[in-house]
Amino acid sequence: MTDTSDKPAPLAVVGSQISYDEELFGKVFDRWVIARFWEYMKPYKRRILLAVAGVLVFTFTQLAIPLVIRWAIDDAVANGPDARALLHSAVIVFFGIITMNYIANQVQESIVGRLAGHLLFDLRRAMYAHLQVVSLSFMDRTEVGRLMSRLQGDVYALQEFLESSIFAIGDLVLLLGIVVVLLSLDVRLGALTLSVVPILLIVRIVWLPLARKAFLRARETNSSANAALAENVHGIRAVQELGREDVNFDLFHEKAADNLDAHLAASKFTNIMIPIVDTLTGLAMAIVVVVGGGLVLDSTLDIGVMVAFLFYVQRFFDPIRSLTIQYSIMQRAMAAGHRIFEVMDVTVDIQDKPGAVDLDGSDGSVEFDHVTFGYVKDQPVLKDVSFRVENGETVAVVGPTGSGKTSAMALAHRFYDIWDGTIRVGGHDVRDVTQNSLGKHVAMVLQEPFLFTGTVFENIRYNKEGATRHDVIGAAKAVGAHDFIVDLPDGYDTELDQGAATLSLGQRQLLSFARALVADARILILDEATANVDSYTELKIQQALARLLEGRTAMVIAHRLATIRGADRIIVLQDGVVIETGNHNELMKLGGLYSRLYKMNYASFDDIPEEEIARLTKADGET
Repeated sequence: MTDTSDKPAPLAVVGSQISYDEELFGKVFDRWVIARFWEYMKPYKRRILLAVAGVLVFTFTQLAIPLVIRWAIDDAVANGPDARALLHSAVIVFFGIITMNYIANQVQESIVGRLAGHLLFDLRRAMYAHLQVVSLSFMDRTEVGRLMSRLQGDVYALQEFLESSIFAIGDLVLLLGIVVVLLSLDVRLGALTLSVVPILLIVRIVWLPLARKAFLRARETNSSANAALAENVHGIRAVQELGREDVNFDLFHEKAADNLDAHLAASKFTNIMIPIVDTLTGLAMAIVVVVGGGLVLDSTLDIGVMVAFLFYVQRFFDPIRSLTIQYSIMQRAMAAGHRIFEVMDVTVDIQDKPGAVDLDGSDGSVEFDHVTFGYVKDQPVLKDVSFRVENGETVAVVGPTGSGKTSAMALAHRFYDIWDGTIRVGGHDVRDVTQNSLGKHVAMVLQEPFLFTGTVFENIRYNKEGATRHDVIGAAKAVGAHDFIVDLPDGYDTELDQGAATLSLGQRQLLSFARALVADARILILDEATANVDSYTELKIQQALARLLEGRTAMVIAHRLATIRGADRIIVLQDGVVIETGNHNELMKLGGLYSRLYKMNYASFDDIPEEEIARLTKADGET
């Protein structure tokens, strides 16, 4: 069982989720992150052990090479006449070690590379699976683009940590091995050579916090410059329309210059360590040459030992440099692990309860029974709302912005769970049925239709992969989309990018209607399908809508008053409360808010000033 004693507070309690997630560095070692990370590494334990074995063999061959050279030199000098034979033996041993070094290096590199790739795949798959089912309440308070950007980068941070941590084992063993070998070859010379290490440690202690501060500032200014660039690219039409090119360029220049200064400052800290390490390496080698050379001349030290010392000193600072880098990698990985695993631990609020039943689709009724709901505690959006939509009935839900129309439609699909009351679809409480069957029973067509990357054919049958080409073409003809589809470069096989920007809004809406028709859902929830289109396109969409609604229950979020008159019934919402209900003629005779607003000749409820609605509502209350 995973130890959760160090587990952080749940991410769900955070307001705008990713505000604190931009921290680049975390703890050097975090038990909770390591424990969670190990769960994904467990299936690869044997490969990890084999990779570690390869790293250790590679490290020991590196330690052995200077010793072989020392043996060859000293034994050749000592044995005079037999020196050639000894050198031949040394060459054979040397090439044997070089061969082992090559094989071990290939093993460690190939295994670690594959292992890291598999881990990246597993983490991405797990994140994708969880984000597919995570509750919309979480997504509502999360900046999705920023979240996805961070999660993608964080996975790479964990992949880098796995690769570097395995190699870090070899660096640590190599460092300790060099210290042991140096002291065992000659204690005096070894101690003098290692005397430069404290200097390096002092430099590191002073350098690390300053460098970390510089790196963080470079990252922050980089994010700021990228955000300004992205904003201007997305809003290029508005920029050119308002003549803001020069002003925006100056603003971006300021942010980019700040980023340049920050990166130059960070690069100074990066570059300063290289000459320091090289200087200390040179100092250590000078000690070996001067002190060791003197000992050789005094015949108190073998020349082969001094040569071995020179080889070891050359390699001594390499693992120190690698372990320093590993320190930063571990800090990034701990911070990245927190972000990844906290998101993957976000509770899925909407789940099937044990014994949930499947809807059979024979009954298309929808009923709200004293429903109260809100997104924020103690701030209800819908307040004790009750109404019923009969099987096959078309009901328009109207009201000013913020009245709760969209929330009511989302609850019918059970995107959220209500606070109080009951919502029934097909006679069943939506909490008692499976989400999969509810999704097949209820289809939504949004005001801004979303089309996915793929062909037109694939987009139309998106909710029903078993649909044939005949089904897709039939649906497209029924809603009036066939003619423009066949005029596309490859007809139904035309590739669309995400959002289908090359199609008009009306064409995208007709494709979404065809998709809903192929899905053959019993209940349709429509977010004003004719909004933001011209009169000709609106007429085509209205005709397609009439075909789409035949024999189906429909709940229509209506903005344009002209499109409401054909509904069987109209429900008027105001501040989350049902204030009027009836068909168009009944509501006009009633003389309430709907009638007064309709007579004002506004095209849409959304066009009516809030103060005007408030005035009419107040007048109704006084009468």
